[in-house]
Amino acid sequence: MADESGELGLEYEIDDRPPLLESILLGIQHVSVMIVPATAVAFIVAGAVGLGVADTAYVVQMVLLFSGLATVVQAYAVGPVGSRLPIVMGTSFTFVGAATTIGVDYGLSAVFGAVLVTGFLVEGLIGWQFDRIKPFFPPLVTGLVVVIIGLYLVPVGMDYAAGGVGAADYGAAHNIGLATLVLGVAIALNLFTDGITRLLSTLVGIAVGYAVAIPLGVVDFAPIGDAAWFAIPRPGVFGVTFEPVPIITFAFLFLVSAMETVGDMSGITAAEGRNPTDEEFRGGLFTDGLMSSVASVFGAFPVTSFSQNVGIVNFTGVMSRYVVGIAGVVLAVLGLSPKVGAAVATIPSAVFGGAVLLMAGMVAASGVRLVFLHTNLDRRNMVVVAASLGLGLGVATRPDALSGLPQAAATFFGEPVIVTALTALVLNTLAPGDQSPLFDAADESVAADAADGADGRASTDD
Repeated sequence: MADESGELGLEYEIDDRPPLLESILLGIQHVSVMIVPATAVAFIVAGAVGLGVADTAYVVQMVLLFSGLATVVQAYAVGPVGSRLPIVMGTSFTFVGAATTIGVDYGLSAVFGAVLVTGFLVEGLIGWQFDRIKPFFPPLVTGLVVVIIGLYLVPVGMDYAAGGVGAADYGAAHNIGLATLVLGVAIALNLFTDGITRLLSTLVGIAVGYAVAIPLGVVDFAPIGDAAWFAIPRPGVFGVTFEPVPIITFAFLFLVSAMETVGDMSGITAAEGRNPTDEEFRGGLFTDGLMSSVASVFGAFPVTSFSQNVGIVNFTGVMSRYVVGIAGVVLAVLGLSPKVGAAVATIPSAVFGGAVLLMAGMVAASGVRLVFLHTNLDRRNMVVVAASLGLGLGVATRPDALSGLPQAAATFFGEPVIVTALTALVLNTLAPGDQSPLFDAADESVAADAADGADGRASTDD
């Protein structure tokens, strides 16, 4: 439960170091709930542009490697880069559509060229000027972004639980059964046990689901034998070219990524009943942008904060960045050893689906907490919530409603996170209220003038 300050009952706080074995298991738990969605982007784009098996494996390897490196940087920081928060990094589905379309039309070199240019420029600029931008992102706005990220992940989790989009056995009883088993074990251990079993409830759920999946015959071990033990990153393997349309497209997508990262950082610190500091926001955004640009040189897609792992922090009460740093090391090792990564990838989608569903719900719940803890839900704020979530969920559930718009507009406004964030941002800014960066400043000025006038009258009376 949360205490009066809104802080959850944390087992380990941000700078705590659990025992090594426990930390390794907790770190593996973080990896286990994000490795499939993180690598799915690579598989989807590689398939769309016609990459061979070897090139596809290499892209997956680079996604894991740079997800791990970015996670370590995020947790411990290198100079101004890094938030020093327990944030796990990975490749977001935000970039799938654009990377696929641009990869087909212009080639992967144009994708990586656009990421190289826009990653650090867009998120770097936002991070550099965040102290000026921050008033526009109060808890009402960031909380709604966290909520929509969680709700948007629910269909993704359901697709995994059903066996994965496009799978021949999509919706089969054994897939639903495996996902339900994982979900049930994780919830039962979290609610009805204490100690290490509660902290590792999600990992245990996945392990139980995997053990049951093997005799069901839905685990394919063949990729392990085909994978190499070790592979070295190769810069410029797909080339880098610069085209205006891909650069503009990815500039908008990195704006979305920045909004997601702001929301995820807010979801993490909500476990402590607070918003991130300016320094944390700035370092987190720098990591998103810089590491994405560096990763593109080696053939990896953009890395950003992973919302599922925000749910892990809130679900387990383990906020230790030491644990997340270990998760980053594990990811980097997987990226350097395709065989180990192939072994992890044998876990069926349905098993991951049960965990992703749980984490998606926890992300949404952490956003709700953020709004409730720091926002008075009066009529004005209720309208902001209603309009933002209504429009965001509208385009998420009925994307065809925008089919009459120009392609660029349909792509941009078809992103639920963009629609929710922009709606909340505009309404919160323009509507008078204590969280508006325009009107709360005016109210403070009036209050200060009134106080000065009162002081002057008091002096005269004396």
